[in-house]
Amino acid sequence: KIPKAKKTNAELIQINSMRTHYPEFKHHRNKEGNLVFTGKLQPKLEMPVYTVSIEFRGNDMPKVLVLEPQIRRDAPHTYPGSGGCLCLYKPSNFKWTANRPISNYIVGWTASWLYFYEVWKDRGKWYGQEADH
Repeated sequence: KIPKAKKTNAELIQINSMRTHYPEFKHHRNKEGNLVFTGKLQPKLEMPVYTVSIEFRGNDMPKVLVLEPQIRRDAPHTYPGSGGCLCLYKPSNFKWTANRPISNYIVGWTASWLYFYEVWKDRGKWYGQEADH
């Protein structure tokens, strides 16, 4: 039997913050040993409910995926070759650190991304903020 990994202080901060702000999100450890939060977001009542996963990777940028419904392959603001990982911010404009609560940044930005994604599907134009790459 494989022993459970001991949670780091940064992981405990993330878990407690998510429990407080988004108690419907559940967490588990993936095969890489990273903490992953999974939950549902609905940007507006008339829009679909999305199931998303947010992988906490310490000081590395969290990896955010839409699990269902599947997003289109040609969706803007996703990282190429990442399996649809969402691009929520420009790393040179915002430095992610392990002590920044996912609940304060990533969840809200993901909900905004989903809103603008739905508008993009309907109108063919991305109305959210964009940064040159």
